Amino acid sequence: MMNIPAKRIQYYQAKQINTLPQLSKFSAHERLQMQAIAAVLPFRSNNYVVEELIDWAQVPDDPIYRLTFPHSEMLPEPALNQVVELLAREADELELQPVVKQIRRQLNPNPAGQKKYNVPMLFDEPVPGIQHKYKQTVLVFPSAGQTCHAYCTFCFRWPQFVKLDEDTKFATRESGRFIDYLRHHREVTDVLFTGGDPMTMSAKVLARYVEPLLQPEFDHIQTIRIGTKSISYWPYRYVTDKDADEIMQLFERVVQRGKHLALMSLSQNGSSGCSITCDVSSFRSNFFYHLGAHVFDSVLQLNFFG
Repeated sequence: MMNIPAKRIQYYQAKQINTLPQLSKFSAHERLQMQAIAAVLPFRSNNYVVEELIDWAQVPDDPIYRLTFPHSEMLPEPALNQVVELLAREADELELQPVVKQIRRQLNPNPAGQKKYNVPMLFDEPVPGIQHKYKQTVLVFPSAGQTCHAYCTFCFRWPQFVKLDEDTKFATRESGRFIDYLRHHREVTDVLFTGGDPMTMSAKVLARYVEPLLQPEFDHIQTIRIGTKSISYWPYRYVTDKDADEIMQLFERVVQRGKHLALMSLSQNGSSGCSITCDVSSFRSNFFYHLGAHVFDSVLQLNFFG
């Protein structure tokens, strides 16, 4: 059993760029560029990423820093300069936001016709918040999970996290029609909860999405997958958060009902010292402790990239 001190999550967003001590190594203009990018694209980090994953001696080349903090290459130079100029003269929101929205629209917020071609129909009506790209797999975007513990700078789903047109977002509520859709599509064997990050939701809210699929009428659903970066960005979610035990109990109920449960996580290990993310053996031992060895292999699928 692990003995890991609890940590309370603290988020860092655009407003903290000028006050975060670690960013004081950058010039005022460089920080203004960061703020300009964060005005257009989503930016969020947290105290675990900042304090334990990033090697600040290697910044700006540290890989986790590059993965989670704004850098000038993220916007075309004319767009970046336009927003920098507005921020430098402290333009108000009425002047800033139209420019920001125009830049966002130019960045192709829904590539490859995501909204047009991938939203399925049920009884001639669109089912919001799901995608059915592949015959056996349905993607579900829980409305309460359309955020992350930290945002990746490469994320192509950035429109989910900014104030843009509502028709650019995917989201469904736990009482939504996705359950009816799955009921009428028995060819579907896999449900992938994605976002955002579903593991930002409380255990109770996550259960409202997952538990209906454990009923006998959904015996055609063989695999429940959860796309998450929490194992990298906030591993305390599974060990010391106040509802960590409830999360483990929910996972156990899924497996006990004969479903395969997979956490689909792309987890990058940075160049800094070891953390509870890179201590994979300790992380796994916690799953053994909560679920037992017979359950573990059905619960966790991890892809680690150094």
